[in-house]
Amino acid sequence: MITSPIWLPATLLAAVFQPWRTAIQRRVSKDLSINAAGLVRYLYGLPFALAMAAAYQWLIAPAAFPTLGPWFLAYCIGGGLAQIVATNLLLMAFDQRNFVVGTAYSKTEAVQGALLSIALLGEHLALLSWLGIALGVAGVMILSAGGKRMSPAELLRALGQPGARFGIASGFFFALTAIAIRSATVQVDTPDPIRAALIVLAVTVALQTLMQGAFLVWRERDQVGPVLRSWRVSGQVGLLSALGSACWFTGFATAPVALVRVVGQIEVAFTIAFGRFYLGEHVSRGEVAGLLLVTAGVVAALAGTL
Repeated sequence: MITSPIWLPATLLAAVFQPWRTAIQRRVSKDLSINAAGLVRYLYGLPFALAMAAAYQWLIAPAAFPTLGPWFLAYCIGGGLAQIVATNLLLMAFDQRNFVVGTAYSKTEAVQGALLSIALLGEHLALLSWLGIALGVAGVMILSAGGKRMSPAELLRALGQPGARFGIASGFFFALTAIAIRSATVQVDTPDPIRAALIVLAVTVALQTLMQGAFLVWRERDQVGPVLRSWRVSGQVGLLSALGSACWFTGFATAPVALVRVVGQIEVAFTIAFGRFYLGEHVSRGEVAGLLLVTAGVVAALAGTL
């Protein structure tokens, strides 16, 4: 159920911030291990997440701090851990294929999230929204093939490649993240979805910093120095991550998870733009066709809410 129209602008903003952050994070990942590159997202995003939550709570919309439900912390831990795994898998996918294709595989999250949200949250979508999911998945499959014509057998073989497996697994854990975060916002006793989203964000990012930071110190201590020395670029990753997550979390707090993720597929358009102009990657005509299908899917999903 949609509880506020703010979900749409929040989702569209998140779709801008996420590929921007991922593009910069990919640059950092060239000099860091997978876990170290993942940590910068949370370590350098934590100050911004805390600042946004504090500013909203006590300056922008002052109010008594809301009561947190008994499952709040568990959902934050679960969502935070799922996002760590998803981010690491996405970075591993980038090592196998290019930036655009790695992200495209992860966008199967839309259909995975729709099915999981029905099974775990009891959410339902209109027929047009399901059509939007189908169009979006077709679009990302074209993107995953690099815009090349492939037979069904060739497509199945391509889906068995390491890059595809990492990307699809990343999408699954991102879908779990969304469901856990949605559940965490429900545990915040406030009618203000932005307040709930920012509280969940601050707590989740703090937990992620502790979890992945402790793992890095334990298993890859030699990477701690490079993480700290990368602060100039990593600070940008942290800021964009915090802004993007704040928007995603607001979307999850005010609309069905599946709908937010379907509309969020428009992120692929921005991904292609960043891949082309920021990373200098070539975009084929076939990839443009895939992008048009993704866009049509987003339009259909939105029409299904009317």
